[in-house]
Amino acid sequence: MLYEALRQNRRRTAALFVVFVALVAATGWALGTLFGDVRAGLAGALLFAAVYLPLTYFTASAQVIALTGAREVTEAEAPELHHVVEEVALAARLPKPKVYVVDDEAPNAFAVGFAPDRGAVAFTTGLLRIMDREALEGVAAHEIAHLHNGDSRLMTLAVALVGVIVLLADIGGRLLWFGAGERERRRRSDRGGPEALLLLLALLVLFLAPLAAQLTRFALSRNREFYADAQAVNFTRNPRGLIKALTRLKEAPAKVARATEATADLYFVNPFGDVKRWFRTHPPIEERIRRLEAM
Repeated sequence: MLYEALRQNRRRTAALFVVFVALVAATGWALGTLFGDVRAGLAGALLFAAVYLPLTYFTASAQVIALTGAREVTEAEAPELHHVVEEVALAARLPKPKVYVVDDEAPNAFAVGFAPDRGAVAFTTGLLRIMDREALEGVAAHEIAHLHNGDSRLMTLAVALVGVIVLLADIGGRLLWFGAGERERRRRSDRGGPEALLLLLALLVLFLAPLAAQLTRFALSRNREFYADAQAVNFTRNPRGLIKALTRLKEAPAKVARATEATADLYFVNPFGDVKRWFRTHPPIEERIRRLEAM
């Protein structure tokens, strides 16, 4: 069952990522259609993505560490935490990641890193206070699973793709507001029929693409949490630790003070508390526990 769950999650992740790429292309097509040059719209969208994505990609880890206020701790400062992280990293056949602590009473954790051998894991002081060694091992295994699976890289890329789509749509909306391309749109609208319908479709794509991108990002994030839970069990051979950790966090939900929308996907559980299903960055804790118990 474990390996089938991992295979299903890989397929779903690939499908969701294809949706992201399609949304970038659709936004470029919509801009080109509205302003009279589809090729220029597509080329502009792809060029913008080609510049924006690498900038986000190579600076994201440092940005996340700075945004969250995480501080690196030595083995002398937190010996048990370092030992747990090292044991799980050995089981995962990865180099030991850097270990950080966030001074926040909300129990949570996250991982960052664009390569499995250059990662970091961070734990809030609130989580360290309420977890015993077995539960802490489960949390560490989940975060190291994200590094092992490349999830931190993938989710940062997803956030960047959402940013591309939102920025392109915003540029299109501002140009429409100031009347750019108005003569071309009037000329094509006057023809009626397919031309007018095409313009209407382009407008709908331009305004709905950012929402669709955010929903796809949330679905991708929820999907990766199930995958990381399954991989964590594979590393520790002990689902009880992760179940214990999730049960304790279900009983003590709290908002992480310095969590932002950009970093929410990276946390062990939702750092904002409960939100409506479509807009969750994480699956319900009850569902995660149910799947772990089934394993």
